[in-house]
Amino acid sequence: MATPTTLPSAFVSGNVLLASELNDLRGAFRILQLSVVETNTQQTSTSATYADVTGGSISITPSATSNKILIVSADSLLASSAAADAGIRFVRDATNIFTGVAGVMAGNTGGSFTSIYLDAPATTSATTYKVQFNRNGGTGTVYHSISSTKSTFLVAEISL
Repeated sequence: MATPTTLPSAFVSGNVLLASELNDLRGAFRILQLSVVETNTQQTSTSATYADVTGGSISITPSATSNKILIVSADSLLASSAAADAGIRFVRDATNIFTGVAGVMAGNTGGSFTSIYLDAPATTSATTYKVQFNRNGGTGTVYHSISSTKSTFLVAEISL
C-alpha cells in the first residue's frame, strides 16, 4: 500500500473518493502510537528557570524518520499575583522545541491551559518528551496542577 507524503490533486474537498483512492490513503495520517500521562502533584515555582512537571515525561520511538510527533499538554495553572505569568515548554531530549506563555489567573480559581505542538524529530531512535513550567514574569508564585487538579500530557506518532 502506498503511503503518500502529498495528496493527489483528485483528493480535494467536495470530491467523492473511489475505493481504490481510499486504499491509497491507508497508512497515511494515522496515529501509530499514543502515550498519555496524567499528574495531580501540585508544584510551585518562583523562578524563571524551567522545571520538569512531575510525571510529565514520555518516551516514544518513531517508526519512520518522516513521521511527526503530536504533543499536547493540558495544564492546570494558578498565580499568587496578578503580575505573574506561567511559562510552559516542551523539550525533546535536551532540546527546547516549544515555548508558550499562559496568562494565569490570580486568586483561588486558576485555569486550564492547553498547548499543542507538531514536532518533526527525523529519527527512529527512542526520544523523550517533557513538559516544563516556570514563572515567566512578574512576582509571586506560579502553581502547576493546582489543588491536586489533574494535568494531562499526550504524545502521539502520526504517519505521513
